[in-house]
Amino acid sequence: MLKKGDKFPQFKLENQDGKIISNETLKGSKAVLYFYPRDNTPTCTTEACDFRDNLSVFNDLNVKVFGVSGDTKRKHQNFIKKLDLNFDLLVDEGFELSNEVGVYQMKQSFGKSSMGIIRTTFIIDKAGFIIDVIEKVKVKTQMDELKRILG
Repeated sequence: MLKKGDKFPQFKLENQDGKIISNETLKGSKAVLYFYPRDNTPTCTTEACDFRDNLSVFNDLNVKVFGVSGDTKRKHQNFIKKLDLNFDLLVDEGFELSNEVGVYQMKQSFGKSSMGIIRTTFIIDKAGFIIDVIEKVKVKTQMDELKRILG
């Protein structure tokens, strides 16, 4: 797992509309990349709505927000439309970036073990270094934690 002070790895992922988002996109402003398991699940929906409802706070701080999961562009488009999301969701179908940053792991769900994304948020500075990492995110407290880190 990447940690505070590490350089965020080079990446190029498509957003929900097929536009390429990369380290170049992030250059010059801080960014929050939050990794989540799947669109349209209860906790992921709550998390996405929290980012939507607090996006003005991030905009005021010149912080770009991106959600990342293994879902397809179509699933992301439907999730965005359903929830009226106001930020991009990135497609990591092969889990390349999730694996590289250390969030694609074996996990337990309803008594079954399977590989998947562990809910994790990376806060990245203007130069591409990790300011902080929120591991095993608790959605109820994440916004307060992000505001404290970025404030």
